[in-house]
Amino acid sequence: MIKKLTKQEMEHHLQEKHTLSMLSDYIKELVYGGIDGIVTTFAVVAGFSGASLGSQSTVVPVISVLLFGIANLFADGLSMGLGNYLALRTEKSVYRKEKAKEEYEVVHSKEAEMAETKFLLMEKGFTDEQAQTLTEIYSQNPTYWVEFMMNYELEMPNPEGTNPMVNGMITFVSFCLFGAVPLLPYLFKTEIYDTFYLSCIATLIALGVLGYLRSRVTGRSMIKSILETVLIGSVAAFVAYFVGTLFRH
Repeated sequence: MIKKLTKQEMEHHLQEKHTLSMLSDYIKELVYGGIDGIVTTFAVVAGFSGASLGSQSTVVPVISVLLFGIANLFADGLSMGLGNYLALRTEKSVYRKEKAKEEYEVVHSKEAEMAETKFLLMEKGFTDEQAQTLTEIYSQNPTYWVEFMMNYELEMPNPEGTNPMVNGMITFVSFCLFGAVPLLPYLFKTEIYDTFYLSCIATLIALGVLGYLRSRVTGRSMIKSILETVLIGSVAAFVAYFVGTLFRH
């Protein structure tokens, strides 16, 4: 006879064996918000540094970098946070609309839904007899049956457990925190070239941290994930710097 687990035992298993925690639910927002923040803000830094190449002024460009960088940081961070919030709200609305259709169909078109369920189960490798038995079992539990059809017929992940407000806020905070890294050296120095080099180092470190977090999300090799993140961020930074040099005077 199969052992019956308690809810506490299952939660302990998930935390211990699968390292699932509250942080796991929001690590995507942390990583992608952070990457966007770093690349976007460093584009401002690199663009100004490229444009100031050969310029006699150093103090004014530094002030300009800070002003434009901070303004860009909060404006883009807010935009990204609100965008994530609205996207999740929309996703939940679409899911609920389709779920309502499935709830109607399992009651008013039960035979058709059972045929679809049996087909889906056989597609997953069950025999005709096994699929028939499972379909009859699922039909006795309409709540789970609807979830099964949402997942395997419509292939729609369930977003009902997400909190759009929290996800949007975490995206905004991550964007601002990581995006502020390229600007930090400009708070303490006025020599734009030296400061730009320090900003490059700080940005590479921040990208490395996010690469590590990405490896935790995807399960990929930590080294590969870090190198990929740093490479993509570096390419974006080089392009911004190059464009900035086109406007030097």
